[in-house]
Amino acid sequence: MEWRDEGIVIGVRRHGEASVVLELMTHAHGRHLGLVRGGRSSRLQPVLQAGNSVEVVWRARLDEHLGNYAVEGTNLRAAKLLDSPVALYGLSVLGSLSRLLPERDPHPALYETLGIVIETLHDAELAAPLVVRFELAILSELGFGLDLSACAATGVREDLAYVSPRTGRAVSAAAGEAWQDRLLTLPAFMSEGQGQLMPAPADLAAAFALTGYFLSRNVFEPRGLAMPEVRAAFIAAVTRGSGGKVLPAPTSAQEETP
Repeated sequence: MEWRDEGIVIGVRRHGEASVVLELMTHAHGRHLGLVRGGRSSRLQPVLQAGNSVEVVWRARLDEHLGNYAVEGTNLRAAKLLDSPVALYGLSVLGSLSRLLPERDPHPALYETLGIVIETLHDAELAAPLVVRFELAILSELGFGLDLSACAATGVREDLAYVSPRTGRAVSAAAGEAWQDRLLTLPAFMSEGQGQLMPAPADLAAAFALTGYFLSRNVFEPRGLAMPEVRAAFIAAVTRGSGGKVLPAPTSAQEETP
């Protein structure tokens, strides 16, 4: 068995003295693992860092085997992210979200979105709303997409202010006024057709609370998993929060475990 593809590094695990198991989000083969012999060498370590783009050849005797990767770096963007704790938090969050996807299940649109988000991680103001949208995309790919296009009660597409925690559908300000204490806040930048790129910190906090609710209820809790702690650190950093617990940022993808 053999195929060629492009991928983004989301994790690396040591294997023996000199090799690593590389975890990629690939364009055509989804989240896919493979062994890289000599992956801990001085030549390959800078390439096998979370956030880098690579071209790979995967070979195995049978399709269900782990297989071996031959790797060539194409965009070593990780170097410019290492000095930013926010970027490192963001890489960890994106990796954790990507691991929710079944292995070897293609998600080409999500792969493209992941690359766009990683390109912005050095700029917290740009990255934060894109990470929110990546979380929405993950929910959609897993079959739990939210409907933020129109009010569930009236069908109007303007002045959407809430989301029903039961159905995941948007609700207008007028229709939800009497029930607002039971609804989740929908920041304006998340509504379809809204082009606001740099929302206020309070809107970002509300957006992450919204996606976090559905990720916890529909994805993490049914699998017996907790929400990754690094997500709270990322949110605290991008919203300039002072009360959240801030964790040490991972120093490199070599410390990640798929």
